[in-house]
Amino acid sequence: MSRVGKSAINVPGGVTVDVSKGNFVTVKGTKGTLSSQMDADMKISLEDGVLSVERPTDQKRHREIHGLTRALLNNMVTGVSTGYTKTLELIGVGYRVANTDNLLEMTIGFAHPVYFVLPDEVKVTTKMEKGENPTIILESYDNQLLGQVCAKIRAYRKPEPYKGKGIKFAGEILRRKAGKTASKK
Repeated sequence: MSRVGKSAINVPGGVTVDVSKGNFVTVKGTKGTLSSQMDADMKISLEDGVLSVERPTDQKRHREIHGLTRALLNNMVTGVSTGYTKTLELIGVGYRVANTDNLLEMTIGFAHPVYFVLPDEVKVTTKMEKGENPTIILESYDNQLLGQVCAKIRAYRKPEPYKGKGIKFAGEILRRKAGKTASKK
């Protein structure tokens, strides 16, 4: 059995899970509503507030999607109940960030500011404090969408390996390279 797939998901109070025909799962909670089409072969059952996923056979394909299906369902339940938060830091001289509702404005070393329009499901807050790096805090109930938005923002200016300048996740450890050494004559 899959270690991830066999563990059950406890559905917290205030969250409703609806599994319709063909494994179309809808999860409603205080933060929002998520729905997804799961693989039709998996057996998804909800009993007494516990959501479980079982696979029909031990075929390679069924073993592969067993843990995946359980992880996707767990992300949906966690998202609509507590939500997800990701923090990005802008490291570099003159780097700034500001937001107006869901419009993010970044000054990241280009000749012009970079504007990024966020989806309605993602909430953004920015912090610019003296002595600290500018910070972007993104919150959403959809983990998949949140990760995609973070990846797009980070792609504007990935951290470079020599000085570490760029946009990085908070707590991310970057591999740094040694720079050129002056010739000694």
